[in-house]
Amino acid sequence: MKSDDDGMRRETMRNGRRLILKSGLAAAGGLAAAGMGRQARAADIVPSAPPADNPWSDRIGAGVTVPPYGKPSKFEAGVIRRNVPWLTANTQTSVTMAPLQSQNGIITPNGLFFVRDHAGSVMDIDPAQHRLMIHGLVDRPLLFDVEDIKRFPSVARIHFIECPANGATEWGGAQLNSVQFTHGMASCAEWTGVPLRVLFEQTGLKANAKWILAEGADGAHMTRSVPLEKALDDCLVVYAQNGEMLRPEQGYPLRLLVPGWQGNVQVKWLRRLKVGDEPWYTREETSKYTELMGDGKARAFTWQIFAKSVITSPAPENPLTKGPGKYEVRGLAWSGAGRVSHVDISYDGGISWVRARLQDPVLPKCFTRFTAEWAWDGKPALIQSRAVDESGYVQPTIAELRKLRGVNPVYNNNSIQTWQVKPDGSVFNVQLA
Repeated sequence: MKSDDDGMRRETMRNGRRLILKSGLAAAGGLAAAGMGRQARAADIVPSAPPADNPWSDRIGAGVTVPPYGKPSKFEAGVIRRNVPWLTANTQTSVTMAPLQSQNGIITPNGLFFVRDHAGSVMDIDPAQHRLMIHGLVDRPLLFDVEDIKRFPSVARIHFIECPANGATEWGGAQLNSVQFTHGMASCAEWTGVPLRVLFEQTGLKANAKWILAEGADGAHMTRSVPLEKALDDCLVVYAQNGEMLRPEQGYPLRLLVPGWQGNVQVKWLRRLKVGDEPWYTREETSKYTELMGDGKARAFTWQIFAKSVITSPAPENPLTKGPGKYEVRGLAWSGAGRVSHVDISYDGGISWVRARLQDPVLPKCFTRFTAEWAWDGKPALIQSRAVDESGYVQPTIAELRKLRGVNPVYNNNSIQTWQVKPDGSVFNVQLA
């Protein structure tokens, strides 16, 4: 058993740290100057005895099988996927955003991973009846069931997926005062599956094979064209996410994973791969998911996700509630081109920048967590993050993107996010001209 003295020492340390954080003296170098006087004042407020037990310490908890599938504490009930009702005509063709402002680390839990559907989530696919067909310009058309796929040598990789409409509402100006609503159409997970090239080794490929058509089993029969070169490089047919089988809303029992490319290409409920010699120019790659340019022309097949970042704290959902003092700035960065090379942070709206720390692991085509220490003086601030990836690409401002694309695009907004910190610690979404 722990002694009363041990409890008092822990409480003293906690109270001392609270004083340091509140005063901001550590950031200003004043802690050393304050010396023992500061320590004495911390000791003065320590009670003479350990605090009394709370009610939860006076009873026995539930057994280990309650509940049989684990879930978060009831005090985290607000950390959920959310949608913006006016974005789409109905929820079956809509999206729910991940609460990135509450994410710790680079892995998004399965229950919080964002969802984008075009005909509703397919909730009742029987894996014993599901099939994946590979045909077209192949030597041996084949039909695989799920157990066939799971027999092949598997790999596990951590990659993000981002809907290209992430941040679409912000093209015309700052609208949604929320990390979740401005950046929550992105999530990151560990995926387990079979490299697509392994399956094509079974079917063989004709000499003129250049493209594949991926088709889903949803009511929209979502179809997208993917260059064969990409398919043979790093694409996977996945059946598991974060250590468990895919959730229905994530494509159970099979989905295509196309690392670093737009989420729309990563077809869920995968039922068919057709090999051809040219793209199919489906609805989703003609009238949708194209890149509108400033001259009014649309550019198709803009698959890659460019370097992007967002500060998740401080943010509208995570204000500075403790007043002036020392805070840890936290955020996420990602790039479809590979690894994030570095992230810079500005506290004055981009006039000056300081280098953030990248937390391990730093993986290609994956969320990267960054942090920085900030001694906030209680004055207004304009805080930004800017990601640079290993290709040398630098995350642009919204003004730079508008010069190229105008103000009417929908997709591929990877601009620098600006949060305005007010003297009371509240945080708001703003844009700088």
